[in-house]
Amino acid sequence: MSGIYVHVPFCKQKCTYCDFASYPREIGKAESYFACLYREIEGRSKQYPGRVIDTIYVGGGTPSVVPAKFIAGAIRQIKKCFHVRETAEITIELNPGTVDAEKIKEYKSVGINRFSIGLQTGYDDQLKKLNRIHTAKDFLECCNLLKGENISADVLIGLAGQNLEQVKKTVDLALAGGVSHISVYALTPEVGTPIYTDYLNGELLSDDEVADIYDGIRTYLKEKGFDRYEVSNFAKSGYRSRHNQNYWQRGEYIGVGVSASSFMENRRFTNTFKIDEYINAVIYNKTPEISSEIIEDKDARFEFIMLALRTTDGLNVKEYEHLFKSNFKDEYKAQLSKKAQFLEFDGDTLKIKDEYLYVQNDIILSFMKE
Repeated sequence: MSGIYVHVPFCKQKCTYCDFASYPREIGKAESYFACLYREIEGRSKQYPGRVIDTIYVGGGTPSVVPAKFIAGAIRQIKKCFHVRETAEITIELNPGTVDAEKIKEYKSVGINRFSIGLQTGYDDQLKKLNRIHTAKDFLECCNLLKGENISADVLIGLAGQNLEQVKKTVDLALAGGVSHISVYALTPEVGTPIYTDYLNGELLSDDEVADIYDGIRTYLKEKGFDRYEVSNFAKSGYRSRHNQNYWQRGEYIGVGVSASSFMENRRFTNTFKIDEYINAVIYNKTPEISSEIIEDKDARFEFIMLALRTTDGLNVKEYEHLFKSNFKDEYKAQLSKKAQFLEFDGDTLKIKDEYLYVQNDIILSFMKE
């Protein structure tokens, strides 16, 4: 299984928590940027010929802030340069404040069949504090335009003053919009973002408070028919994100555009984060990559374990042993013993026990070798 990620580094205004490559003041460069993006897609197809693409994901930034013709052009170029399965999952991220019927019509005309909406919270005062450009009403209007489509919503927990009842109301809003997938992300105050100041001032929720909200909303989503399949992701039956599952299964993917990362033929590489550098590199037939590394055997083993244990499907021991030609239980005997209270075997599958999945970092890190 292979995927393609397309990064759109434009937005109307920066959210207070955003640490991604998104640039509100650079949107005037969109036409030049996408012309170069199309060239990079062609170049990557020649670099990795014969790849069959199962998923495409257009993220950002805010992909829906640019004219839909640019997005449609990217999808057409991918289909022209790669073999994209007819059944491919093609996702675009949307901000409810930047969507209209004509945009959605054009998205659907090129085969986009999954729509991921950045809801974050159902409370307008919280949205305003996060510097979001939409309201709860905008979210519902966006969902109405997408009625009958495969819709996902992002929800943030850990906001200043937030409680479980508010998050439940946010989930209720998402359900009213007809979503079939919900991602629940704990707010991470990154250094350099405006919300980091709130963190330093002690205004954000503590880790324990966030964990309590997470446990409560996990139970609530279960009651609503959403099964957790990865630590932050919940879906109705048949609506898991295939693109993200490819990441967690350590599948191959090509990233195009500013800051996009790729993992191909056991090499991980990342493009420049600067739009001008990206455009100049592509124009002059130079690589836009700023980092590249071959994943060594030890790191590959840990990545396989780390990604698998984030999911409720767990780690397939037989698959590990086939890939790495070793006996998993012998290789990690000490780690399995040390963390036994948090782990369970289901046949040939190792899982983190359900109640410990949210706090999996320490458990997973124990499998990292010196």
